[in-house]
Order: sequence, then C-alpha cells, then structure tokens
Amino acid sequence: MKLTFDIFELNPKHAFNSAREAGPPARRLVWVRIRDEDGVEGWGEASPQPFYGETADTVVAVLPRLAGALEAAAEGDPFALERIDTALHHALAHNGSARVAVSAALHDLVGKKLGLPVWKMWGLDPVAATSSFTIGIDSIDVMREKVREAAAYPILKIKVGTPNDFEILTMIREEAPGKTIRVDANTGWTAKQAIAAMPILADFGVEFVEQPLPTHDLAGLKLVRENSPLPIIADESCERASDVAKLAGVVDGVNIKLSKCGSLREAMRIAHAARAHGMSVMLGCMIESSLGIAAAVQVAPLVDYVDLDGAALLARDPFQGPGVEADGTLRFNTAPGLGVTEAGDEE
Repeated sequence: MKLTFDIFELNPKHAFNSAREAGPPARRLVWVRIRDEDGVEGWGEASPQPFYGETADTVVAVLPRLAGALEAAAEGDPFALERIDTALHHALAHNGSARVAVSAALHDLVGKKLGLPVWKMWGLDPVAATSSFTIGIDSIDVMREKVREAAAYPILKIKVGTPNDFEILTMIREEAPGKTIRVDANTGWTAKQAIAAMPILADFGVEFVEQPLPTHDLAGLKLVRENSPLPIIADESCERASDVAKLAGVVDGVNIKLSKCGSLREAMRIAHAARAHGMSVMLGCMIESSLGIAAAVQVAPLVDYVDLDGAALLARDPFQGPGVEADGTLRFNTAPGLGVTEAGDEE
C-alpha cells in the first residue's frame, strides 16, 4: 500500500478563540491518501493541534514512519484493521492527528473495497444526537453575530473562561432564550472559580460544563463535580481509552476527539469503556474539513452528545460528504467508506 499526502489550508469564517488560546486565522491540515495494489484509494485528514504538540510539519515528518508500520503490519491485507491499529500505536504513541489520518484513510479504503459505509461495516445504525454549534470567544458584538448566524441550530456550545462570562451568557440568552446551552472552559478555570460559576451557569439553563479545569487536575475536577448542580464532561483530560477508568467518579462523561485519541478504533474503545463505567459520551472535533468530520460521523451512533460543527465554521470547505446539516442534524453517507469527495465532484 502506498501512502501519499498534501498540506492544505483552512480558513474559519470568524476568529475561533478559546480560554486556552487564540485561534490562528488559517489552519494547516494534512490530506493523507492510501492506495492499494488494486488502485483503491482511501482518504484521511490530520488536523494537528499545538496543544498536543502537533503541527502540519510534525505530521508530515512522522508519516513515513507510520507508512512503514502500516506496510509491515498489513502484510498486503488492509482488512487486518486491529493488527494495523496496534502497530501504528506502537510505532508512534502520541501524534494523534497523524495517526488518525492514516486510520481514517485505511477504514475509507476498506469500506470502498467492501462497497459499504464505515458505519454500516461496523453494524451501526445511521442515527445520532443533534450537533451543537460552537461560539468562540470574541467581543460581545461579534459573538452576538455568531449566535444569529447559528439561528437554525437548537444547541449552542459557548466558549467561556473570560472575565466577561456573565455578559456573554446574558447576551446568549437574549438572542436564544429557548436553546440548549453547553459551555466549554477549555481548562481555563481553577476549582474555586468553577465551583463559584456553577450556580450562575445553572441559572442560565446550561446543560453541562466541559473541561473546567487544567488537564491533569483530577482532584480538582472531582471537587467541582461534588459541588456542581451540572454534569461535568472531560475533554482534554481524556485522550485515550486508558484514561477513562481514572476519570470514573471524577467526571460525569468524556469527550472523544479523533485527533486526540489517534484512531477510529480507539474512539470506539473510549465509548465502550465509558459505557462500562456508567459515564456519558460526547463526540467533538477540531477545525476540520468535511473529510475530518466524515470520519467522526462514523462513530456518532455510539455517543450521547455531538459537537461536529468544525466544517460548518469554515469560509470554504474543500471536501463534501457526510456532516452536519444547517439545523444540526447529522448527515450520514450512503457512499462506501467515509463517503467523501472533493468539493464540486459528484459522489
């Protein structure tokens, strides 16, 4: 199997800022392709995040190593998905977005060879929760504009962790009095700040709070949960399935992101591990094209909450396929594999 790649840029419609960082005006992603001896080609996308130590350049640097591990583990058989997944992890324990690009491309290839969407290949039903639409941190006026642009979405996810959180939430409720609101602090609070914020968030009708504290502050997360009227969802604190057990009893649920966990199969393992511990499961994304979102859509039937609006935040999407409709409902592919084509091509 031959692996090739290209770096490309994505531009969000608006600046996309969180409590942790200011988003760059353009994002550099990597389009990975795997072609087998029959000429079947699978596609995947790497959306690298500096928070996890990745850039487009680091992805490109490690892809030859992953290609070697893929070739050695596959032994000419792309259907050996579990064996290949293990080999890719052993070849490179971190660099999640690079590994998931290879994982997605391989699943896309196998689905195409079988003539089945990946979700159907796994025996899942094409049903999922409605996706939220994320409102990044900005001035109140710009955030108000974003809320109005998301008028068709029934669920909003609001980035918080600023001195103006109360004013932001007041504006949100003025613009969207009946919508479900979720908030994401992106590690931006201390335990004391989070506990103080919880009753206020509850008064605004917030559904749950995502990652209020720094990644490794599990004692603080447990303290917040014990003093919170709202469920707490771990995002940055949960990268892979082995993290779930230590989060049981600390938070109420976990957020899976493919770029964190490194493979579609690891995403499924996280979902099953969380269920075994009685925890809720969320599925999120980075700023990604429809190619990256399509891989996550395959996993969506396994989760309770969906936040897959990454491609909806773009000024232009270079791909088309499964994703999120204008009202937040998920669109599953009937085309095989991930069901993605380049924008303007016929499916």
